[in-house]
Amino acid sequence: MKHSNLRSSNHETIIVGAGVAGLTAALHLAERGLKPLVLESAVRVGGRLSGGEEVTINGATFRLEHGVHGIWSPYRNFNAMLARHNLRPVFVPADDETWVYRHSGFTNIAHIGKSIRRSFIPAPLHYLNLFLNPRFLWALDIRDWLHLFHVWGGLVFALGIDPIGENQPLEGLTLGGLTRNWSPALRAMFQGLARNALSADPDQVPLSGFLAFLRFYTLLRRDSWTFSYLPDEAGTAVAEPLASRIQALGGEIRLNVTVDRLTAESAGWVVHSGDQVFSAEQVILAVESKAAQAILTPLAFGLPPIFDEPQSKRGGAEGGGLFFPRSTSNAIIRLWFSAKPQRGTEAGMFSGEFTGHNFFWLDRIYNQYRRWGRETGGSAIEVHVYGPPETLAWPDAVLLAQVLQEVNSVWPELRAARLGQHLQRNPESHTLPAVGPDEKHLGTVTPWPGLFCAGDWVRHPSPSFFLERATVTGIAAANEVLKLREKPEWALVPPLPAEPFAGWIEKLMRQGRRRIRQKRGKSGG
Repeated sequence: MKHSNLRSSNHETIIVGAGVAGLTAALHLAERGLKPLVLESAVRVGGRLSGGEEVTINGATFRLEHGVHGIWSPYRNFNAMLARHNLRPVFVPADDETWVYRHSGFTNIAHIGKSIRRSFIPAPLHYLNLFLNPRFLWALDIRDWLHLFHVWGGLVFALGIDPIGENQPLEGLTLGGLTRNWSPALRAMFQGLARNALSADPDQVPLSGFLAFLRFYTLLRRDSWTFSYLPDEAGTAVAEPLASRIQALGGEIRLNVTVDRLTAESAGWVVHSGDQVFSAEQVILAVESKAAQAILTPLAFGLPPIFDEPQSKRGGAEGGGLFFPRSTSNAIIRLWFSAKPQRGTEAGMFSGEFTGHNFFWLDRIYNQYRRWGRETGGSAIEVHVYGPPETLAWPDAVLLAQVLQEVNSVWPELRAARLGQHLQRNPESHTLPAVGPDEKHLGTVTPWPGLFCAGDWVRHPSPSFFLERATVTGIAAANEVLKLREKPEWALVPPLPAEPFAGWIEKLMRQGRRRIRQKRGKSGG
């Protein structure tokens, strides 16, 4: 088939996907004088940061999005990129987080966020500060005290193994399995923390992803749990300004272009989108895991036999023998009220006998909702539901009614004040963090010359997640293109080191593991 009549002009570099990874790669290429072409299937840039539909509640119009995003303090490269271009908005600092725990019909509410990140006890023991919180203690029973050793063992296990840095897939092991023998309250709290950050049901979360999460977000440093919110919907606050900067530097972004497949040719790559065909010497694939699997699987069958070996599907999916972290869906429920809750912080998590998993009072976070709340005296809450799959399969009306009942049970003063509601089902685009086998989990450099990958699913030694991982791999992919074109590469901002005590325990654990391996080697085991 000849494409000459359908092919656009040849481009220096094509980036497939205008999420954070794609925009990051494009920006760093454009800053070095290249003119990348970015192809995006949606009607807006941003991926999971893009804005969505608008909804009118009691005469006020609100622009919706994928869901509230936390900008965590370890997101060093993401923040540095925005600051370098004067695009960093004035973030809204998180004040505190509430743990709402229900067990056997009893509901307990404890503010735990400050206790963790402002603990006077050094990491990794800073969680002990929770035991000075009376409301936290009220949630515990004798089983929690008897099982503290199991909890401590799990935390030490996370200190001793760096799944990303050591490339430890821990195949077949999940968060649910690790915490199965923990006591009810402590299991619920740690599963809630993980679910709040990883956006998935505990039995779906690979143990490698959970341990990496603990290390990155809280275990090695107390200040890692510090985070902020965007002041406005993520598309207008971050994604759209990034896209405008790329275009100002000479890059091009085309929307409503869905890439179906890639084919190699002698001069580089051909990118197919229906009847449209684009060509470039280099391509950066910066789409989410499920889309990457669909595009790359046909190419993978031409690789050497090592890629055709069977693999476990725990925490990932098969695609021509390659490993792709699983993509998950979720539901976002927003409720508007004509009154404000009398207690609680701006955000928190539900655990135990709840359908909802975390919540955010939007009128305490986003400028638009803040203004509306001041003018009307109203409030709005966003509740996330991450599973299990059978719960997400409920009809909209049933899921809405259940979450509304739970919100009313925690804040009974709002029972007669509801103004409106909205349920949004996000497709399977959220990456469930997992570590795949080194030879099967694609990194920024792929087995195909001139084809690079970027995204929060891509293997990279950086101990980063989500927005930061998308940024890091976007920069790394751009560097590979710059290297081929003999242009200066970009330096990555390294993560902060562990606190001294946590680092000392980590060193002891690794030395112990090394001695055990040496003894096994000498004995032939």
